[in-house]
Amino acid sequence: MTRIALCQIPVSEDPAANLDRARTALGEAAAGGAELAILPEATLTRYGRRITDLAQPLDGPFVTGLAEAAREHGLSVIAGVFEPGDHRVHNTAVAIGPTGSIEAAYRKIHLFDSFGARESELVAPGDTPVVVELAGLRVGLVTCYDIRFPELTRALVDAGAEVFAVIAAWGSGPMKEEHWTTLVRARAIENTTWVAAVGQAPNPEARDDFGIGRSMLVDPMGVVRTDMGPGPGVQICEFDSQITIATRNALPCLEHRRLRAGGS
Repeated sequence: MTRIALCQIPVSEDPAANLDRARTALGEAAAGGAELAILPEATLTRYGRRITDLAQPLDGPFVTGLAEAAREHGLSVIAGVFEPGDHRVHNTAVAIGPTGSIEAAYRKIHLFDSFGARESELVAPGDTPVVVELAGLRVGLVTCYDIRFPELTRALVDAGAEVFAVIAAWGSGPMKEEHWTTLVRARAIENTTWVAAVGQAPNPEARDDFGIGRSMLVDPMGVVRTDMGPGPGVQICEFDSQITIATRNALPCLEHRRLRAGGS
């Protein structure tokens, strides 16, 4: 079994304050015996026009601080940051190993131009799905709005992902929380794959509606093993590969596919 920490923290506009919160959460994760800790999307800073000014390269102080904490505690870390780009930034999930090395960086493919938001005005899309090995697991990286696109997680499971790490700054609003919980479970069920989904906790000082909490661990049968609700916290939960094996023996739907991408 692998112990995974869901680090549901509130995020402010100040990267330094957010790094302090993240480091505290990683300390709690390590104290609980976690081997992999997952922080939310946009842990660097909250969404808004400021992200183009506050974006940092992956060798900047924010990711360097996360890497130092990963090395100090000997655990792997996934967190959401903004990288500078040409005129727009990248919304990036960075994966850090227990020695502090950057193992992968996934640039969000699907941008949130929905419900009146226009993420694409500030963020340039990525184009490459990413699976990375962390804590002995093949982890497929997924960011927020990506969860609405089942072809991404199908590509990740075909690339060998054993668990999807979904990081989010999910917006509140009518039906939005229901969409989140349903989509997280759906991606687990249809791929018979574990999903560790971590969202920002609500920040009462924020002027936007991003962050509903509801970080979850869902097993390959769609059973919710952990649901953190709205409050901030760190929850340690367990990934068990034997449950994946048993589920796929009983429900070999990945083997039964008749249609493939491109119609082949």
